[in-house]
Amino acid sequence: MSRRALLLVCLVVLSGCAAIPSLPDGPPFADESSPTPAPPTTDERAIETTAGATVGPTGTAVPRPNPYEEETLTVAISDEADTGRDFRPLVREALDFWEANDRRYVGYSVEYRLVSDAEDADLLVRFVESVDECGREDHVAGCAPLVTAGPVDRPVTVRVRSGFSDDSTVLVLQHELGHTLGLGHDDAPADVMNARSVLTTLPQRNASEKALPWNRSTLSVYVDTATVPPDDLTETRRQVDAALGYFEDGAEGTVPEEVSFVRARSPEEADVVVRFSEESPCQPGPGSCGAIAGLDPDGDGALETYTRLEITLTDLDTDAVAWHVARWLGQGMGLEGEELPEPLRETSTFGERRGEWWA
Repeated sequence: MSRRALLLVCLVVLSGCAAIPSLPDGPPFADESSPTPAPPTTDERAIETTAGATVGPTGTAVPRPNPYEEETLTVAISDEADTGRDFRPLVREALDFWEANDRRYVGYSVEYRLVSDAEDADLLVRFVESVDECGREDHVAGCAPLVTAGPVDRPVTVRVRSGFSDDSTVLVLQHELGHTLGLGHDDAPADVMNARSVLTTLPQRNASEKALPWNRSTLSVYVDTATVPPDDLTETRRQVDAALGYFEDGAEGTVPEEVSFVRARSPEEADVVVRFSEESPCQPGPGSCGAIAGLDPDGDGALETYTRLEITLTDLDTDAVAWHVARWLGQGMGLEGEELPEPLRETSTFGERRGEWWA
């Protein structure tokens, strides 16, 4: 029996753009962010399959032999991830789906009965911390054998990752149970049997609630000074280094001590990009813009982990560069309002921003 997996797309990327005007009589920090979700992406390959029931002219599956040779199948559940979560109602919901749609999609009738003893079960549903591999695929949401012919070795094992939300868990269960009934990734119903689905996890802490919203403490930085006049290059670089050094020193206790920065060879490889531009992507006139990208695995619309920070500086006084870079670094560390170190708060004056506040 070949193995079939449900590949997952559970990462939603959001980005925003905000401006920090540098004029002394303007608002110190005007947020004009407008996050928009990007299309889900995955670098995992789909699995080609031709197995499954043939659909007849009426839209229902053509009758075919039941490889289990019995209509009632027993199902046991094992919480191997030791979550303490009650998976029984979720498994029952997925089983009910196939009991209601067996003739339509599978080609033979099936009923399921939940039992407590795995040794007596025809199917064993194992909830695990991760599914590291399934056939040719790695790090998938679930895995089950593609059962198309008997005799069938019992119990048939279905593995499902344990950290998904209830709705996503039911979808993974429906998908993997479909494989145990002989359905492949090209078979109906497409919304269940498709090789890729958008899945959400259980609720997680938002990035802004974490001491460090990145998944690592050393961030790579690329500084693009292509548009900086040659006479200003030395001081501009000193200003950027001062902002980075301020956060490496803990930013007055507002970020973890282990935060550090290394230089990236290209903007594509960088976690943080500082770019000097002749035109602002956010608003006319001098100022700075920032965009934070990250991951939203629980689908609540808020980022749980940051993956990239882009800072754009436009037509700034050279001695104001450090403040603008640092202000955005603070935002990239999940700091807002009174959480920011005092030199970077909205109350800082035009002159204070241009002084050596980092010293």
